[in-house]
Amino acid sequence: MEESPAPLSFSLAGRTVLVTGASAGIGAGFARLCARAGASVVAGARRVPAALAEEIGGLAVQLDVADEASVVAAYDAAEARFGTVDGIIANAGVGTGGHATAVPMSGLQGVLNTNLLGVYLTAREGAKRLIAAGSRDHQRGRVVLIGSTTALRTGMGDSLYAATKAGIEHLARNLAREWIRQGINVNCLHPGMIPSEANADWFKTERGRDNIAAQHRRRILAPDALDDMLLYLLSDRSAQVTGATFTIDDGQSL
Repeated sequence: MEESPAPLSFSLAGRTVLVTGASAGIGAGFARLCARAGASVVAGARRVPAALAEEIGGLAVQLDVADEASVVAAYDAAEARFGTVDGIIANAGVGTGGHATAVPMSGLQGVLNTNLLGVYLTAREGAKRLIAAGSRDHQRGRVVLIGSTTALRTGMGDSLYAATKAGIEHLARNLAREWIRQGINVNCLHPGMIPSEANADWFKTERGRDNIAAQHRRRILAPDALDDMLLYLLSDRSAQVTGATFTIDDGQSL
């Protein structure tokens, strides 16, 4: 018999949340989580997550975060269906493996455009609309930029990816400062290694098992490890939290 999900810590009832990179992985998990917490959810990705949106009673939109016109269109669709988006999870990201001397320019540009420019465009468009809708008065704006613990350590074969994730952390602080009097909180969440549809098979390989064994606690994060913190940052309870970075990685980056 399947166990019931644990009770949620923070309610998002009455909120509209846009999740980028929601076609699979932790992005899809974030969309499901926010729907369970009572939010109206807009799931965006380059591959339209139609089945996910139907599952959670949300809206699926095609969204290429590196294309400003696509970002604007996604917010237009969200507002037409649910009204102003007051919770934004900028999660979309890509990587390109390989040593720094070998990665082609096309791969480098894709990582920069998606992981840094795309996060910027997603947050900026949401903020524009929140300010126009009176966020200075209602104080409901919540933006969470999803980084990675690669921002906190060195590695092999992911230098630009790691640099973009470090950039996301500083971007969150700068945007938080810029919008601090506009009722919009901006925070960064750095997850450690966590299982998803995208990496589940890899963790079963010899290299994946070796990677898990090399962690201090010989494990990766549980699938729900990010849930409470993410809901908190999107909720009314986090009204006095902005410009902060939260690392949830079970000590992986120590």
